[in-house]
Amino acid sequence: MASLSNSVKLKYIKLGYQYLVNHILTFFLIPILMGFLIKILSLGPDQIYEIGSSLHFDLLQFLGSSLMIIFLATVYFMSKPRSVYLVDYACFKPPASYRVPHATLVKHLRLSNKDNPEIVEFQRRILQRSGLGDETCLAPANLYIPPTPSLEASRAEAELILFSVIDDLLKKTGTKTKDIDILIVNCSIVSPTPSLSAMVINKYKLRSNIKSFNLSGMGCSASLISIDLARELLQVHPNSCAIVVSTEITTPNYYSGNERSMVLINCLFRMGGAAILLSNKKADRSRSKYQLLHLVRTHKGADDKAYRCIHEQEDTQGIQGVSLSKDLMLIAGEALKSNITTIGPLVLPASEQLNFLFTLIGQKILKLKWKPYIPDFKQAFEHFCIHAGGRGVIDELQKKLQLSAKDVEASRMTLHRFGNTSSSSIWYEMNYIESKGRMKKGDRIWQIAFGSGFKCNSAVWKCNRTITTPTDGPWLDCIGRYPVSISQVLDL
Repeated sequence: MASLSNSVKLKYIKLGYQYLVNHILTFFLIPILMGFLIKILSLGPDQIYEIGSSLHFDLLQFLGSSLMIIFLATVYFMSKPRSVYLVDYACFKPPASYRVPHATLVKHLRLSNKDNPEIVEFQRRILQRSGLGDETCLAPANLYIPPTPSLEASRAEAELILFSVIDDLLKKTGTKTKDIDILIVNCSIVSPTPSLSAMVINKYKLRSNIKSFNLSGMGCSASLISIDLARELLQVHPNSCAIVVSTEITTPNYYSGNERSMVLINCLFRMGGAAILLSNKKADRSRSKYQLLHLVRTHKGADDKAYRCIHEQEDTQGIQGVSLSKDLMLIAGEALKSNITTIGPLVLPASEQLNFLFTLIGQKILKLKWKPYIPDFKQAFEHFCIHAGGRGVIDELQKKLQLSAKDVEASRMTLHRFGNTSSSSIWYEMNYIESKGRMKKGDRIWQIAFGSGFKCNSAVWKCNRTITTPTDGPWLDCIGRYPVSISQVLDL
């Protein structure tokens, strides 16, 4: 009972400290203003008149000062970055006929790898612990025995995903194709000629002067790289709209070889995509869902291990695939640490920054054996959208950031329902939070994504208005069933 009482006291002491430090300016200025006000009220009318008459203003000085203030204000507002608004977004929902239950996939693997039962058993064990459910989807070409990937099949999958999400986005926002000024499409593995962005331009007959970009090879963090590129373009092109389309084409991703580090792709990656409408128009502020506050990118590619931890290559038999290194989680942790070091000062309250500073001084200068201080990011954000790269990725970030089960619920449920949809997963997670009715005006959202290279990118959004429960979207027919309990090991 005494320990419980002490823990409660410590909790309130900590809350009091946080409130005091975070509002120190308020506590400092209020007594000064109150004293000044009391002093003014204590003066009589004659004294106030004497003070006023003792002040002499030179007209030239007054005009000069006024012009200087106007000039400085103009320079400030002209140099201030343009606000970037997220008007709305749409996520792809694959047809039910593309679903691949675990039992079906295991049977498919056995039929396709009759000569190597060991690699089938390895993939079965991975699926047992993957955190994926029975409703994730693969492209039709991967459902044949054996799989029949081709350029034509890849293009067909790309058209299905890209056109579906763009159609949904244009319908939701009422945007006309002639109003699109910037188009950015990201897809890591598939990079045909003409490009995927050219495919979109041809389909929707977009303007000839549209600024289009096609990003490939950027991995699962590519959506935030695209958002960053759109943000930079919107800074130099006023009164403009940008569409970002993020996807990963699964058709060529199936690996039919025997390397264990390369078959993980078969177990984790699934179909998905998202389209996002960004704008810097003041007229779009009132109807937009979110405003972009910060975007921080960290690249660890200078380190050889980080560069090769996710690597497209050929195995000893010449079969192409993507290899995932055993050091992946360690490298992801280091990249996250670098990213947090940059984004922390931008978002954390003063109390958390002081705690971090005191710990750093104790460790580095006073040489005290203190544990590293992990800031409480729950004071900076109401929602977390952690890339659903796999159960291990989510577990590691939950542990490192000291998040609760509810904080990572959107990530775990997205992985269960849709699998690892690569760069678009963070948008399924945001839609999950909306579909649960949890997104309120003023809420701050932290999106974190990792990608090959190795990269850790994060974006901070602020909710402009309370989001009503969506009447469409990928979670519409199943949100009532979530969250679900996910077994550590499935019985397959």
